[in-house]
Amino acid sequence: MRLDKYLKVSRLIKRRTVANEACDAGRVMINGKVAKASSNVKEGDVLEIAFGTRTVKAEILTVAETVKKEEAKEMYKLL
Repeated sequence: MRLDKYLKVSRLIKRRTVANEACDAGRVMINGKVAKASSNVKEGDVLEIAFGTRTVKAEILTVAETVKKEEAKEMYKLL
């Protein structure tokens, strides 16, 4: 699954366009490397997202095309 879509589906970032802009600005990393919005993510990858001064680090547990709002938190584990 594409990184920008995963960020939206997992609700780490609310909108796909915002996820796309964050990737273009170099604020999203997969396994320690700066990632493009079109990068593929898989289970076990570690994401780092820079939100201003705060950084969120999460491990991907599952990848699904669609998820209910309540189940979105089960897609990743914060580190």
